[in-house]
Amino acid sequence: MALFSNGKSDSGDAGLDQITTIIAQGAVIDGPLTTKEGTRIDGIVNGNVTVNGSLIVGTEAKIVGSVTASNLFLAGEIQGNVGVANGKVEISDTGKLIGDLSAKTLVIDENALFQGQCTMTQEKTSAETAKERALGGKEE
Repeated sequence: MALFSNGKSDSGDAGLDQITTIIAQGAVIDGPLTTKEGTRIDGIVNGNVTVNGSLIVGTEAKIVGSVTASNLFLAGEIQGNVGVANGKVEISDTGKLIGDLSAKTLVIDENALFQGQCTMTQEKTSAETAKERALGGKEE
């Protein structure tokens, strides 16, 4: 999987946003981190991370705190709960997640480490929505 996109959608994994924020290897952030677009972390964050886009956690990266993002590619380590309610979480063979996870789609590579509970979320299908509307109309 390509970690950076050239802006063209050439695969099913093109849900990753353009990366606009990079926390470099060797950088340490003590406290919460909030970004509005795609972010890549190669350093250490001691605090909660909130990204209103896709988050890439590099192989040398470590996050100690809760993580919320649109999509997550984990090659490093997260010690905390992860919430990607309507997106995709991919844990690579070097990835390590110690905490609970909530995601719509989950991919875990062989040799990855995941210790915690997983809750799979799903949006209603158009058929389910139509059925609810039809039943709602009859009961009124």
